[in-house]
Amino acid sequence: MREQLFFFERQQDWKLRGKDTERFQPSLHISRKHPCSPIRHMSRRFPTRTHLNDLAQFNIGAYVKNIDIYIKGKIVRASLKKSVAIIGAGPGGLTAARVLQMKGIAVRVFEADASTNARDQGGTLDLHLDTGQYALERAELIEPFRAIARYEDQETRVLDFATAGPLFEEIPEPGEGDRPEIDRKVLRDLLLNSLDTDTVVWGAKLRELISEADGRHRLRLGDEATEPYDLVIGADGAWSKVRAALTDAKPVYTGVTFIELWLDDVDQSHPEIARMIGHGTMFALHGGQGLVAQRNGNGHLRIYACLHSKDGCAAEQGLNPAEPIALRRKLVQLFSGWSPRLLALIEQGLDVAFVRPIVAMPADFGWKHVPGLTLVGDAAHVMPPVGLGVNLAMLDAVELAYQLSEQQNWDEATARFETKMMRRAAHEAEAAAKAFADMFGVDGHRTALEHMHARRRSVELPPKLDSRSAAR
Repeated sequence: MREQLFFFERQQDWKLRGKDTERFQPSLHISRKHPCSPIRHMSRRFPTRTHLNDLAQFNIGAYVKNIDIYIKGKIVRASLKKSVAIIGAGPGGLTAARVLQMKGIAVRVFEADASTNARDQGGTLDLHLDTGQYALERAELIEPFRAIARYEDQETRVLDFATAGPLFEEIPEPGEGDRPEIDRKVLRDLLLNSLDTDTVVWGAKLRELISEADGRHRLRLGDEATEPYDLVIGADGAWSKVRAALTDAKPVYTGVTFIELWLDDVDQSHPEIARMIGHGTMFALHGGQGLVAQRNGNGHLRIYACLHSKDGCAAEQGLNPAEPIALRRKLVQLFSGWSPRLLALIEQGLDVAFVRPIVAMPADFGWKHVPGLTLVGDAAHVMPPVGLGVNLAMLDAVELAYQLSEQQNWDEATARFETKMMRRAAHEAEAAAKAFADMFGVDGHRTALEHMHARRRSVELPPKLDSRSAAR
């Protein structure tokens, strides 16, 4: 199979300053010697100022991948097919990759982890109808998601810190509820399995972004750099290396640290705890502290002991994750006066502990648009954990991917995406910061109850009629 295009590109794009290209009229000549080729021969002439990307309007993009640009006998190699590099194989990055591949856009995902099983991916997620589930629908994965999501684990309980008695319970009837749970690892595998083989490059830690004069970027992953990419999407989380190329801003510690503990086989080995937690998430809050427990798949339970810490690593409280037994003893002391039933969540935990300082970007964070670079998810707007992070990341991903697939000018498409995303993120981040601060304030339990009751009332209210329905 042989392809040749005789074509002159605009001077400013190919840095041909000083060369006289104006007196040449570009022409296109394709010759394919493959018997199955839909085009055997085509010749066409174009206006002198025709841009390379404008060739798409002549319906040759499906047949031609590489072009030879001839300028006074010198060949400049280029490509009609744009390419995207995504940094980070989390839900946001993989969702973007899925949609881009659906739309025929070349994409490669670079992930620092050595494999999908290299480390724990975190706990359970509830995907919301208008964000996470909407993203999966646009990615044509909503039915596979529904088949594996845990609709039975949507319960919410708020317990009294001193008695472990229920202050609030929300238990959907079987078949009801629109925020099913899914473990992070299960969601990641769903997205990975939807991608072409070898889309993800494992063990590829980004060290540096190298800017090209034409707005593209190379990735330095080790001693060598990759080929240039037309767009690099930073989906690499709170401490994003891509964001560092756009701004000096970094996440700020909120003052609250979560100590994560685990329990396994909770229904069989810890039946009383299983009954207390129920099938979903349990909150107990008091005096700026909290115990939160979430049921994951396969009888696994994750417990978060939440407390204020000056340094973020809880060192001043004597909490060392390398010594989990001593850590649990110290936590029991720090939660003195709490119900023994709740303290059992700490005392009976496995010898596993993680210290997780909670960080967030300022609500009004943004950056000046830079051609060839953008951000999604926590890289763009990391927030306190109030149920928004992954949902917004996946929404960012599908909106960006569809913009790129529908617009010829990627720079304009990316800028439009960023404007919309930043506006939405600012609104959500402000609300998330307030909810988180209230939850771990002095009257956190009261604030949580007000929020839960308000959410229940909003669900129970009948839908509002629009003006046309009301008129009828």
